[in-house]
Amino acid sequence: MSENIASSLRKASRVLLVSMRNIKFHVSRSGSYEFEDIICNCDTVDLVTPHFNPTLFKATNTLANSVAKLLKNGILVNSLVNYKFKVEKQYDLFFIFCQSIEDILILNSIQGWREKCRYAVCWLDEIWAKDVDNWLVQLQLLKDFDYIFMNFSSSLHQVADIIQRPCYSIPYGVDAIKFCPYPNNFYRCIDVLNIGRRSKVTHDALQKLVEREKVFYIYEPIKYLYMLDYRYHRNIYTNFVKRSRYMIVNQVKFDLTSKTHPQEELGSRFFEGAAGGTIMLGVPPKCEDFTKNFYWSDAVIEIPFDCSNIADIIADLNTDPERQERIRKNNTVNSLLKHDWVYRWEAILTTLGLDSTPQMRQRKANLKNLAEIVSTSAISYPDFPPYRLSVSGGN
Repeated sequence: MSENIASSLRKASRVLLVSMRNIKFHVSRSGSYEFEDIICNCDTVDLVTPHFNPTLFKATNTLANSVAKLLKNGILVNSLVNYKFKVEKQYDLFFIFCQSIEDILILNSIQGWREKCRYAVCWLDEIWAKDVDNWLVQLQLLKDFDYIFMNFSSSLHQVADIIQRPCYSIPYGVDAIKFCPYPNNFYRCIDVLNIGRRSKVTHDALQKLVEREKVFYIYEPIKYLYMLDYRYHRNIYTNFVKRSRYMIVNQVKFDLTSKTHPQEELGSRFFEGAAGGTIMLGVPPKCEDFTKNFYWSDAVIEIPFDCSNIADIIADLNTDPERQERIRKNNTVNSLLKHDWVYRWEAILTTLGLDSTPQMRQRKANLKNLAEIVSTSAISYPDFPPYRLSVSGGN
């Protein structure tokens, strides 16, 4: 870990940030920890990282949330047994990224966080509209915050009505510099990347393609993925993305949506795929967040969720290298200029009336310079495989 994100507290820091990185290791959290790292490297931050046995915390956190619901009071319940941290200094801003509203109970172990901080901000990552009423007790704890930022826009007004605090929509982000395939212009040795939940029909069609063609297809073969270290996972995932020609993307948890509770949201996979310069194939969500953040041509090549003829679609795209180059450049450049995490942090600070830092301005300048390099570069693939996928007839 660099000195900028060391957990030791420094006198000059204006931000107090609480991170779950030492107690929550599911792969889905690696993106938020990446965001926290960029905040720490672009601002003056004291990072509080509670240490607790991760396996035990899974049990104590579940139990604590159940007890909170039973008592109808979340203030009295502590999910971190025998852990206390006392805030001694004054800060301009307290920040916590809650991937799940269940995370919020760890605040009961941080003494003085509200009294010592001028502003308090929570990024509430994932809460479905159909589940909001199940978390009324936990949501009450958000009343101590000045601002709530949410990337599930369809749930925003419902949460705002309950907590009576300002709630703002904010899109996900990405470390666009780390994901950018330039200036190295990596050889895209992975033909198709398919990470996370997937269609069995599309997956089976890709498996058949692998059997008959020289195709390298990467996907997740196991469930319940946990990381030894979020940095290791993020590094290998980043390298997968920027070395992939095509990437399958879909709306968040498409298999959990239903006709009675429809909710289409924009997930992190779109930001990561675009930043890595892949050609994204899938079903984009039908929501304002998608059209506002991915408005350029071919940002996602829309295909059916169950796509038995995926081989034909890829074969057709392979015949048009100019279109491929245009897609890759547009995705990469727009990510560098619009979707880096520093823009999200800047939006939060602007809402609070706090100034940007010199480090933020330098990062934005680096992003702009890199975007100019990408825009003027010719995309080439050294030792590019000489084959073309044959038209398969969908089988």
